[in-house]
This record gives sequence, C-alpha cells and structure tokens, in this order.
Amino acid sequence: MNLMELAKSAELGASPVEESDVAAVNRKENRPLYKAREPIYPKLAHGTYRRIKWAVMAVTLAVYYLTPWIRWDRGPNLPDQAVLIDFPARRFYFFFIEIWPQEVYYLTGLLILASFGLFLITALAGRVWCGYTCPQTVWTDLFIMVERLVEGDRAERIRLAKAPMSPGKAAKRVVKHGVWLLIAMATGGAWVFYFADAPSLLADLLTLQAMPIAYITIAVLTFTTYALGGLMREQVCTYMCPWPRIQAAMQDEDSLIVSYKDDRGEPRLPYRKGQDWSTRADCIDCRQCVAVCPMGIDIRDGQQLECIACALCIDACDDVMAKIGRPRGLIDYDTLSNHDRRKRGEATWVRWIRPRTILYAALIVAVAAVMVFALGTRSTLDVNVQHDRNPLFVRLTDGSVRNGYTVKILNKEHAAARFAIAFEGLPAHQVSIVGREPGESAGIDVASDRLAAFRVFVSVPAEALDGDATDITVVITEEGGGRTARTSSIFRGPEK
Repeated sequence: MNLMELAKSAELGASPVEESDVAAVNRKENRPLYKAREPIYPKLAHGTYRRIKWAVMAVTLAVYYLTPWIRWDRGPNLPDQAVLIDFPARRFYFFFIEIWPQEVYYLTGLLILASFGLFLITALAGRVWCGYTCPQTVWTDLFIMVERLVEGDRAERIRLAKAPMSPGKAAKRVVKHGVWLLIAMATGGAWVFYFADAPSLLADLLTLQAMPIAYITIAVLTFTTYALGGLMREQVCTYMCPWPRIQAAMQDEDSLIVSYKDDRGEPRLPYRKGQDWSTRADCIDCRQCVAVCPMGIDIRDGQQLECIACALCIDACDDVMAKIGRPRGLIDYDTLSNHDRRKRGEATWVRWIRPRTILYAALIVAVAAVMVFALGTRSTLDVNVQHDRNPLFVRLTDGSVRNGYTVKILNKEHAAARFAIAFEGLPAHQVSIVGREPGESAGIDVASDRLAAFRVFVSVPAEALDGDATDITVVITEEGGGRTARTSSIFRGPEK
C-alpha cells in the first residue's frame, strides 16, 4: 500500500493510518534502485583447481598477446602475419587459410561451432567456461593477482581498506592502479595488432605516426579492461552477462556442477580438536569456501546465479578436510542425480552420454565436417554476373537484341591469370567487351588475389529468341590453367 492508498483508506473511514505505516512506506519508496558494490577480497586458494586456473590464464593470455607476432610465409607481396584481419585488402588470414568477404559463411560456421561447443561443455560440466576461460574471468584473475602482490592477501587487504589514508596506503593504491592501467593498455594494444602488421604498427604507435583509429581503439579498450576487470569484477558476471541466465537451459540433473554435499556436511558445527566425528557432520563452518570465492557467495546455499564454477571453494574445503583428517570432497563437482542417489543410499556415478550431449556432439561433428569439406573443395576462381536493369535490353539498327552485363572475376590464386568468357544457352550470339574489339572474349587479365570487373555486351538476332527471357550460363575459363567457374543469368528480349 503506498501513501495515496493510505490516505484514501483514511478518507473512507477505514482504520486510522498509523504513523509507523507512513514511515515504512516512505522508507520503501525512497529505497535506491541500485545497490552499491560491496568490495570482495578473495583469499588465495591452493590446490588442483587453482593450479589449473593459473595454467589456463597463462595459456590464454599468451595466445592473445603473442599471436599477432607469429609469422607465416605466404609468398611475395603477401602479408606474413599468421593471423591478420586485413580490412584494406578485405581479407582474413589464419595461417594457411585465407577467407574472402564472399566466404563469410566460414566465420558463421566457426561461431556455430563455438556455440555448440559451449552448449556441450555446459551440459557436461556446468559453467566451466565462465570459471576458467571467459575473458572477464581471466583478466579479473590477473588483476586480483596484481592486487594481492601489491597489497597482500585477504586479511591484509581488508585491513588496508579500513585503515585511514596514509602515504603507505596511497603508494600501494597508486602502484596497483598503475599496473592495472598498464595491463589494460597492453590489452588494447594487442587487439589492434590483429588488424595490421604488428611490427610496423608498433613502430607507428611509438612514433605517433599511426592512424587515429588505432589510438582511439586502444584508449577505449584500456578503459573497458580497467573498468570491467579492476573495478566492476563480479558485477559484470552478475548483472551484465546474459550467460548465467541462459546456461540453466543447457544443464540437467546429470550435469557436473560445483556442489556442497549437505547430506554429509549438515548440520554445520564448529570443530574442537579431538571431537568424535561419529556424532556430527563434516562441515566445521570455517567459511574458507566463502573467503576464496571471487564472487563472494556461499556455495553451501545451493545453486546460485553468481557462481561461475571456478572450483576454488573445492580447493579451500579439501585443504581444511585434510587438516582435520576428514575425507576430501565435501565440496566437489557433483550432479543433482548423485545427490538424490546418496539420499537413497545408492552408488553414485556420472552419466556422460545422454540425449542432449549426443545432440550437441552430433551437431558439432556435422558442422565441422561441412566446413572441412567446403574448405577442401572450395574453388580459387569465382564469377559474379549482374544484368543491366535499365534498360533491360536494346534493339540495334540491324534488328538484333543486345543485353548488358557487369562481369566480376575473382582470382584467389597468388599469381596473375588470363581468362576467356563464354555465354552458353544463346543461339548465334556475339560477345563484346568494353575496350576490346567486337567478338574478342578471350585474354581477360586478372591480377593475383584481386577482383576485376568488366562491362560485357551480348547481341542475339531477334528471330533466334523464343521468348522475352532466356536462361543462360556464363562460363569463365582460365587459359592454360584449367580452372573454370560458372554462374547462371538471363537474357532479356521483346515479348513475342
């Protein structure tokens, strides 16, 4: 009930409005829509999953920062950068693969493969992408590592945050944010190297000779990396990323997720040395699982949207279990089905093969097979023909009908080639190329890795046409090379 409803109720003779009710409504209506971020100071975990995360972070960062510097020899007059998105030449180079704008479907196929791969891994093991390889996780982990090196582990950082500003505290903050900015700048700088020759662009950047867009891109990515990885951190995963809300549809009761085994851990009780374990559960309520969590949640509360499945809580709990002499695995990767089996006293197991995993795997194999086949059989010659729209045809003085075409020949070979053009399906026709003698349809030169366009006119005697539209095939043949490309078009004429 709001203030207007309370007032109206009083006017109608209802029970008198209590002053406390009005105050409560005022407090509710003045409540802010956005909750201020509560800083999280995750403790350094030690164990198997922490080592895996270190390794994944090192590999992914190395791939991102070093890939533009890998060289790949493609021959003379071609870029030797292994991975390059060359906008001026409208080309995407990936080692031995060269993708043209007309072949954007390969990139679509890669995105489809990535999507199905993400669906499959989520169905099998929950949000391991979020916990190990998501860029937000990787860079946040890197920023936290820097923070820990500069300010200390969890307890030291908490004390530093509560302490009044001092020269020592100010110096640590300046160093921390300075290193963060350097990492963010390196991140933005590495990104622009994918779009130009890395050594040349680096020299241009250092001498202030690079294009303005390069500096703008670096500045934008520096800001976003610093803000998302250093300042916002877990809020990106909780409030900005859509995947936590989508991934539930990818999982089922047999998906492995980071789980607290409440059937073994409840009720939680503090531990006293020498206590008899036969009379109590294993959880000693030490909250070490909460202390190491980068999201600041308690995994013992069950499945939560904020959980990124980083498994650091598993390392923390296993460490505590080892110290008190209890079996590891109180927090572990587990399935909801196993939780129910333990309650029934049955053996636990993981069902990897099930309908959804079979479906995702089959789709991955199918899409990958199509892409490999397309790459293996794709032609290095392509032709595109556009019929003139205005006019559709022209009557010549000798009574014949002429159509105009724009013929585009794409030579994907790394060598120049000469081609001949022919029109199949037209009786008694004549071909003329603008700039050449009538009837001369051979000797069309196209440079290597280039698209060449030509204006072509085709004339046919009117009496040889059966109707106002005749289907034709345009054939491009390489002289001495054997490559051939075909495309369909139409020849227009007057209605009979």
